[in-house]
Amino acid sequence: MQFTLIFGLLLAGGFYSQLELAEGAKILAVYAYPGKSHFMMHNALMRELVESGHQVTMITAFSLEKEQLGENFTEILIEPVYDYWNDVKQNFKADHLFELTRLTSHDFLKMLEIIGLKTTEHALKQPKVQALIHAQETEGVFDLLLAEQFYQEAFLAFAKIYKIPVVTTSTLSYENNMSQMMGLISPWSFVPHGFSPFTDRMNFLERVTNSYVSLYEDLQRLLSYFPKMDAVTREFFGPVLGEVPKVRHMERQISLMLLNGHAPMTTARPTVDAMVPVGGMHIYPPKALPQDMQAFLDGAGEAGAIYFSLGSNVQSKDMPPEMLSLFLRVFGSLQQRVLWKFEDESIGQLPENVMVRKWMPQADILAHRHVKVFITHGGLFGTQEGVHYAVPMLGIPIYCDQHLNINQAVLGGYAISLHFQSITEESLRHSLHQLLHNSTYKETIQRMSNIFRDRPQDPRRTAVYWIEYVIRHGGAPHMRSAGLDLNWFQFYLLDVIGFAVVILIAGILTIWLAIRLLMRSYKKLRKTKNE
Repeated sequence: MQFTLIFGLLLAGGFYSQLELAEGAKILAVYAYPGKSHFMMHNALMRELVESGHQVTMITAFSLEKEQLGENFTEILIEPVYDYWNDVKQNFKADHLFELTRLTSHDFLKMLEIIGLKTTEHALKQPKVQALIHAQETEGVFDLLLAEQFYQEAFLAFAKIYKIPVVTTSTLSYENNMSQMMGLISPWSFVPHGFSPFTDRMNFLERVTNSYVSLYEDLQRLLSYFPKMDAVTREFFGPVLGEVPKVRHMERQISLMLLNGHAPMTTARPTVDAMVPVGGMHIYPPKALPQDMQAFLDGAGEAGAIYFSLGSNVQSKDMPPEMLSLFLRVFGSLQQRVLWKFEDESIGQLPENVMVRKWMPQADILAHRHVKVFITHGGLFGTQEGVHYAVPMLGIPIYCDQHLNINQAVLGGYAISLHFQSITEESLRHSLHQLLHNSTYKETIQRMSNIFRDRPQDPRRTAVYWIEYVIRHGGAPHMRSAGLDLNWFQFYLLDVIGFAVVILIAGILTIWLAIRLLMRSYKKLRKTKNE
């Protein structure tokens, strides 16, 4: 009887604990970066959290009003949306984004620094964001801070104001600088920098370049970027917090990272439990296509269709006229129909087999049975959709992680890569012919798709589970790497190496002295015998 009573009380207590969380945690989500592709992951996560019963207050550059998320969702809209591409064009003398193909890794890291600082300041100046910073009541207002892991680290100070744990999301999957934040070492010998074109199979010169770029980023962040972001953080949070922690110290207090990656589209590398892959969160079951697109693809028949999109930032309408003519000539010579996301529908006379639209439901198109090839810039969200729906890809990377994504796909055997500035009619036609008629590409990407889909739980549910886990366990400090508490010389074992070197030198000196003493004694002994 006593056992039954105790068991019942324990069961009731556990049920009450789960019920309390199920009624909804109060989450502050800061997704102020004005990148439409980034917003795809955040949109999916916000929907899932609200549907799971949580109350979400979101600082965002793009509205979720059309999602009709209900009274549990509060939106703080950043207006106007900051046009960071204007900064890019001014600072790097680029008339259009196709010219970004000539940027070096140094240029690109500098570009991210400029974008991060400008967009962060723009968001923090918003009156409603200021109201959150200067709120009179902070105790128990929020249970968790969600923030993007992308050059806007000042927002981590919200966790200090409201005394809550932090979960960050990375739309770029794994990044070089995450190692220091999570207390681990990522060997540059086989872990490629996210903005380099290398995979995990590097030759000697590639390893030299990868090490240089990775070290350069670490030093650039430490000596240039962090001091500037620290100044922004002090300016906006200093009046409330007084002594504002440095950005790199706040980064090391992050409880968990949700990473937009998953095998086989990521390379094997060291991680910790607090780095959770949730790649493909934005992919939902396909919906019906607009009637004109549905009819166009249905009519493609056995020859199939090609889908062409360069994403939300790089726009086909900015393509140089000679390159535009080249694509149209090649497309017009094909048996396949071509759907092209083209932002200016007044493009002029099109071949009969080509349809252009300013906007296209990409994932739903890739799900169509007649789509045989996906021409893409190699953005991570698009390549994930291509793998999910098993569509071989022709990659034309422009900047950022696109080179790595496409090279990984080429190494995986389900894509061909072309450099935009070097495309010719012959190379484009040959690449499309290979992808359309060489069955190896389709067979390989079908195998990759099976791996990508094979996981114990839907990625959105996985993300919500780990967010709730961090809330349930008070920031989950048990998942924190002890490496974060070591001095840099301890972390890299320099003290142990130094100790070993001292012991080695002492041993060598001892042996040398012993030999000298023996030699001296031997000489004395011989001298005595001779006398």
